[in-house]
Amino acid sequence: MLWKTRGSRVRGVALALSIGSAACAGEPAPPPAPAPAPPRTGRVEATAPPVANPALPYPKTRTVDVKDALFGVEVKDPFRWLEDGKSPEVQQWMKDEDTLARKYLAGLPERGAIADRLKGLSYVDVISAPRRRGTRLFSTRRRPDQEKQVLYVKEGKGPEKVLLDPNAWPADSHESLGGWWPSWDGRRVAFGVSKNNADEETLFVLDVATGKRSAVDVIPSKYPDPEWTPSGDGFYYTYLPKAPGVPVSDRPGLAEIRFHRLGEDPKKDRIVHEKTGDPSRFIRSSLSRDGKWLLVKIRRGWEQNDVFVKEARDDKAPFRALVAGAKAHFWVSTYRDHFYVVTDDGAPRFRAFSVDAQHLERAAWREILPERKDATLDGLDIYGGKIVARYVKDATARLESHELDGKLIREIKLPGLGSVSETTGLEDDDTFYYAFDSFTTPPQILSSSVQTGASEVFARVEVPVDPSPYAVDQVFFPSKDGTRIAAFIVHRKDAKPDSMGRVLLEGYGGFLFSYTPEFSPTIFPWLERGGVYALATLRGGGEYGEEWHKAGMLLKKQNVFDDFIAAAEELVKRGWTRPGRIATIGRSNGGLLVGATMVQRPDLFGAALCGVPLLDMVRYDQFGSGKTWRSEYGSSEEPVEFKALYAYSPYHHVATGAKYPALLLTSADADDRVDPMHARKFAAAVQAASAGGPALLRIEQNSGHFGADLVKATVERTADMLAFALAHTR
Repeated sequence: MLWKTRGSRVRGVALALSIGSAACAGEPAPPPAPAPAPPRTGRVEATAPPVANPALPYPKTRTVDVKDALFGVEVKDPFRWLEDGKSPEVQQWMKDEDTLARKYLAGLPERGAIADRLKGLSYVDVISAPRRRGTRLFSTRRRPDQEKQVLYVKEGKGPEKVLLDPNAWPADSHESLGGWWPSWDGRRVAFGVSKNNADEETLFVLDVATGKRSAVDVIPSKYPDPEWTPSGDGFYYTYLPKAPGVPVSDRPGLAEIRFHRLGEDPKKDRIVHEKTGDPSRFIRSSLSRDGKWLLVKIRRGWEQNDVFVKEARDDKAPFRALVAGAKAHFWVSTYRDHFYVVTDDGAPRFRAFSVDAQHLERAAWREILPERKDATLDGLDIYGGKIVARYVKDATARLESHELDGKLIREIKLPGLGSVSETTGLEDDDTFYYAFDSFTTPPQILSSSVQTGASEVFARVEVPVDPSPYAVDQVFFPSKDGTRIAAFIVHRKDAKPDSMGRVLLEGYGGFLFSYTPEFSPTIFPWLERGGVYALATLRGGGEYGEEWHKAGMLLKKQNVFDDFIAAAEELVKRGWTRPGRIATIGRSNGGLLVGATMVQRPDLFGAALCGVPLLDMVRYDQFGSGKTWRSEYGSSEEPVEFKALYAYSPYHHVATGAKYPALLLTSADADDRVDPMHARKFAAAVQAASAGGPALLRIEQNSGHFGADLVKATVERTADMLAFALAHTR
């Protein structure tokens, strides 16, 4: 996937700093028959006077006569030269673009006031759900006076002890703390360190008692996800080498599973599973807590995967196929010689099976959680010898506990309708933890008993904002083809629909990712200025299962854009706003959404906030991790898929003289997931063609796909975005 797991709070910043929100109440009734919507191919004329946009002194950007002939279609690419980010010419161009953008943004009305408000909302005490290992609890925390999260350990009832504090690392190193994985006995922690918060990282091992790093156990890799043995003498991990002459987009095919024994030279680590040789297939491993069963998962694109199993303690034992060749997802948990499998194979909204490790044949699988029609099974964990199942119902979270045979014990009562993330616990420990938040509930960590179902607050984020004046509606409406789409609308309780209102509209729609309600203090400056925030539930996501996902991928990707446009039109129809007073926002795959809808319906939107996006969909898979996304988007090497990609590729449909919305592209100089070339080429194309609002390219320095790991950097970027949206939706 383009974005990290749900627990990373990646929609915006981190935990309490995301840009998005949500909560609703009650089961909504079906919507009334919709009023006629404006035609998708026509234009909707705004009656409000346009914002004056004097010509900006954009950097001089040359064009090249580059054309590709693909399946009888001439594809022009006048800004191909901007793909080479290492070129001195491109680097100077980026510097000039960023300088222009920051000067413009600094002069926007209310920008300073918004930044001041965001500082108060953002510098708060944030804590993660703890992980118990041995007698120790591990968690991250960022105090109000800190920029980066710190890793702590707590022994029994003793005080917290700092293990890793990246705030104390040399500022000019631009190093970030990545993932961290404590051993089962709690004696050591494997952790990743990356430059500029990029995906590429180096794995280290820390002795918890002494706080010292091992000088031997140092492993450069990417997405290593180490799995500790029960004794803590080593771990299995994914090794992804940097190979000279191998393009970045082909590197995933080099990934292999290795075993590292502590204290030994990593270069001699034993290869447990060979590389696939296919860049569209990525490989990962997991080890049962008792160390008996090693599972290797080979992802075939994003909609299917294979899982192989072997007895880890027997080096000569062969891998056996738990599942291979099926066109479906399979997620596996291991407990007491059984595999608990969540899959959409034959069940678009997912179901779960129990599989005896000695009888892997499909006929022996026992269904324990059947597919449900009213909710999507989002995963399960084993805590306290029971199953804790996560469901999504109409884009809100549910938690249930079940016996190992699937019998329902109870629904675990949540604080409200919102999101559950970051569940942690042990298979033999009655207590587990989970994070909960909603549009109107700041993030809180709850501890829960599997036996009793009782939950209590373990920690909460105290945010200097009063959410009580705000209401949340969940509305349903038809998309272009009649499909029922949902959206959350956050507004002041005393606000009535006003066609002169301003709306910040967000969406994602991809990779089976469920976009559920989140608390986001960063939208409050918008709400406090009379704005409305809306989050659209789009096809391509996972809210309603795999069929919902498939309806927004590959040849059907246009459905996602139609759904987003329908959401904007619904906001107009319900009287919350009018064309030209809607600002769209999205990052990564959501940036593609913003770019595509901006180009397809420029009449609807006043501003477009487009973050670390994909925008050249003809060549996207030749850069970054693009080849691993072919199953989601398709490939221009296939004639039918090329036709679909080219039909919506935002970069290729920028039209000269069109009145495009004001565009703010936010890019990152060290993004090694989605190549920044997308933002560069699109910025150049819109600047050369648009007769509408300004088109700016803001480039974050020393920053990866998720931005810099600094609160101040997030505050500055968010202030620029909100001020820009306010200025161009008046």
